[in-house]
Amino acid sequence: MNPSTSTTSSGKGGAGPLYRIPPYYYIHVLDQNTNVTRLEVGPKTFIKQDNETVTVGPEKMITVPPRHYCVVESPVIRNDAGQVQFDANGQAKLVHADLDIRLTQTDQAPFPLYPGEVLRQPVTPLKVVPANSALRLKAVLDFDDDTAKEQRRAGDEWLFEGPGTYIPRKEVSVEEQIRATVINSNQAIRLCAKKEIIDRTGQRRVTGEEWLIKKTGAYLPLAYETVMSVENAHVLTDKKALHLRALKTFTDDFGKNRMNGEEWLVTLKDTESHTLNVYEELVALVGVITLNSRQYCVVLDPVQDGKPQLGKKRLIVGEKSFFLQPGEKLENGIQDVYILGEDEGVILKCIEAFTDEQACVERNPGDRWMIRGPNEYIPPTQVEVVTRRKAMPLDENEGIYVRDIKTGRVRAVVGETYMLTQNEELWQKELPKQVEELLSRDPLAERNVPTRNQGADKTQQQATTTTQTSSKASATQRDKSKLVAYRVPHNAAVQIYDYKAKKARIIFGPELVMLGPEEHFTLLSLSGSVPKKPNQIQTLCLLLGPDFFTDVIVIETADHARLSLQLSYNWHFNVNDTKDEKEAAKLFSVPDFVGDAAKAIASRIRGAVAGTQFDDFHKNSAHIIRAAVFGLDANQRTRDEFIFPQNNLVITSIDIQSVEPVDQRTRDALQKSVQLAIEITTNSQEAAAKHEASRREQEAKGLLERQRIKDEAEAEEVRRQLLELQAESAAVEVSGHAKAEAQSRAESALIEGKAAVEQARLKADATRIEAEAELERLKLAREAEIKYLREQNELEITKKAEMSRIETDKFKLQVESIGASTIQAIATSGPDTQVKLLQALGLQSMLVTDGHSPINLMGFGQGLLGGMTGNTNQKPRTLTAASSNYHVDEHE
Repeated sequence: MNPSTSTTSSGKGGAGPLYRIPPYYYIHVLDQNTNVTRLEVGPKTFIKQDNETVTVGPEKMITVPPRHYCVVESPVIRNDAGQVQFDANGQAKLVHADLDIRLTQTDQAPFPLYPGEVLRQPVTPLKVVPANSALRLKAVLDFDDDTAKEQRRAGDEWLFEGPGTYIPRKEVSVEEQIRATVINSNQAIRLCAKKEIIDRTGQRRVTGEEWLIKKTGAYLPLAYETVMSVENAHVLTDKKALHLRALKTFTDDFGKNRMNGEEWLVTLKDTESHTLNVYEELVALVGVITLNSRQYCVVLDPVQDGKPQLGKKRLIVGEKSFFLQPGEKLENGIQDVYILGEDEGVILKCIEAFTDEQACVERNPGDRWMIRGPNEYIPPTQVEVVTRRKAMPLDENEGIYVRDIKTGRVRAVVGETYMLTQNEELWQKELPKQVEELLSRDPLAERNVPTRNQGADKTQQQATTTTQTSSKASATQRDKSKLVAYRVPHNAAVQIYDYKAKKARIIFGPELVMLGPEEHFTLLSLSGSVPKKPNQIQTLCLLLGPDFFTDVIVIETADHARLSLQLSYNWHFNVNDTKDEKEAAKLFSVPDFVGDAAKAIASRIRGAVAGTQFDDFHKNSAHIIRAAVFGLDANQRTRDEFIFPQNNLVITSIDIQSVEPVDQRTRDALQKSVQLAIEITTNSQEAAAKHEASRREQEAKGLLERQRIKDEAEAEEVRRQLLELQAESAAVEVSGHAKAEAQSRAESALIEGKAAVEQARLKADATRIEAEAELERLKLAREAEIKYLREQNELEITKKAEMSRIETDKFKLQVESIGASTIQAIATSGPDTQVKLLQALGLQSMLVTDGHSPINLMGFGQGLLGGMTGNTNQKPRTLTAASSNYHVDEHE
């Protein structure tokens, strides 16, 4: 009932004196005389006095359904019987600032709020705590917990674990709801204690201590336990291990004491999966190191019995798989076993004293030795592999420089397959830069290529050529440890000086020169260009000629005419016996034979021309120059050669290439006279040439006509022979054509006949094969059809027999199960039922008809009487049905 309907319009809102209080409603009335507020509970009609005021209401009473509660602040005081206590003024006594949690009453009766009571929390469902959950409770007041039989102090915390319904208390506040953490396989949770507690396993935990829970399932942390994280276990395989470090001294999961900072490995041999302890730190995931049968490695600072052996080494040889322990490292990674062939070896150096079991020798630090193949060698930890050596196959014209590191002696090894020993090394022979460049040149093709700068007047082409040659020479780098070889060309000589023996040797070409360790080439610096300048061409070999060089000299005649002569000299060295060392040494006695010869010849020519007039020299220049250079014999005839006895250089001829005056006026006058002489000579030669040409023309015409007649006669003869050959050829062609055609026709007819016979035979074979195949096919088809029909008939017979047997068995079983008496009862059930029905009705006879079909009743009475007469004890009965509608006649 709505409270507004229970009051009058004048009394609503406290304005009227009449208040109709429905059932389960209440009001608070203030007595203004005594200032005491009382409670009025319905159902009743309250008439307010003038000194009274309704402060609250009408309000509906508070109903707490089952599994609900509410909180009332400042509740009234009740006695043991549950009655409210009042003071002397009639005011209900209150417990001020206190709380009262009210649950469902036994009678579930609503209750009102007394004056002063405040509904702090409305009706609220009780908190249902599911399984794997809990409420973290905190005591705000000291009280005795009857449920746990424990005294709680303010500030204590504990759990209310589900499943269950939490009944709130005023002394307890609900801090939070905690859900259990599910721990799967290969997982653990990390807990931290907020104060000193005893955990679920019964162990005492101090404040701040952390530990792991690894048991699979749901774990509900205690009130003073905090779930820090969920730790996943590391699954270990034969190829992966864990590198761990201890954060403090503790005992690990395997029962081993670990010191603070200690590092170790956890492998598959220890456990299949590992969850890090709270005092374990994962440093790294360590992969397995696998060595095959041809590999090895050296481990530095190996760990033995859990302790690192600092400064030591351990050799591990494959096949093997292992993990590096913490602090261990590989010296040079995984190394391959030294597989040495017949031409290979390794140089070893001892770094620590040990006994070489392979050679049965005591090795001391610093010892060096070699292991030769064929062999497989794994160096122990006390041995350092200095280098790997391979035998160098050397041809008879190849070699290397080898230096003994003990004695320092350098020697050359030529023409054999040689492997350096443990006390030998390759020695690099240094050569001057000019010699390095000349070794890469062809001494014949590039013999006149300048190697020095000839001045600023060089052309760009010469500079480009020099640059290209230098770059080509520098591009080829020489292996300095190989024997320096130089091919001395034919008719050339090379001087080699041995600085150790202080002796020179001359080698004539063609020859291959190989330098010893202390030998060097003699570098020749010759004059070059035109006119000759010193130190222009550098070379290693001295060409013996014959060759030539060109020079330009300026001479002055007796009448002071200055002329420029360009002369070319043919020269060669006269070496009679190449085995004579003294004669051979003369070749290199003059460092620049070109410049020396050019200066000597120019001096002789200048001296001879100085006493000759210009006209005489102009007419007899060649004779004067030759006589000046070669000299005259006893018969005043010019000699054939000019010999330099210092080095046996022989000048064989002089070619005067040009004679030009140095003065311009002399040059012009000389040119005019020369031109006039040339014109006179030219005219005379032209007239003589014309006369000779006319004569030769006439002779040529006669010879031509005579040759033409002869050629015509020969042509006619050849034509006659051609006609004869054509006739013979035609006859042969006709006869051959006819013969070939006849033979081809005969062969064609023969081939056609053979083909027809073969075709007829093949057709007969084909027909026979087809007939046989068709017969075989029909035979197989008939047999398959007969077999199919036979099997089908057999299946049908079997089916019928089986069905008959099944029906017979079925009927037999039905009869046996029903029984003979039951069948008899079923057969006579209809007549027996009718008899019993008539007997029950007391009818002696009965006729049932529909009234439309006629019935003959002539003999009915006699039959009825006869039936009655024949059997007086049996009552007559007749039942006739014509349709669904029955008409009954009764006869008593």
